[in-house]
Amino acid sequence: MPLSAIRSKHRFVQEYPINASPKILYPYLASASGLRQWFCQDVIMLNQHTFDFVWDNQHHLAELTSQRTNRSVRYVFLTPDRGHMPDANYLDFMIESSELTQEIYLRIVDYSEETDDIELQEMWDNLVQNLRELVGG
Repeated sequence: MPLSAIRSKHRFVQEYPINASPKILYPYLASASGLRQWFCQDVIMLNQHTFDFVWDNQHHLAELTSQRTNRSVRYVFLTPDRGHMPDANYLDFMIESSELTQEIYLRIVDYSEETDDIELQEMWDNLVQNLRELVGG
């Protein structure tokens, strides 16, 4: 494969204060029904660990590779035949709290080919605003 065909990846990290408890927030991050409400057009749970995320009528398979109840989830994107790829795109959602202020934060890591930080910032700001409206925070 020529070097020009290898797309470089970009790690976008952002934290958002969320005025909701981890118990309320977590189902919106870790379940198809919760994600469907704020994150994308549709989410279909294919089995216990495989999800089909639908954006603009395009299907993107992802595996839930780690989860800690009320703390974090990671979705690693798969090939169309459900295979793993080296240096795969992934999304991390982490619920963190400030010891000092007791505030709850949602930390998002979006690792993908998208390199435009301004576009990513706007996209995540809008998505998290949708999430805040759902959780009351």
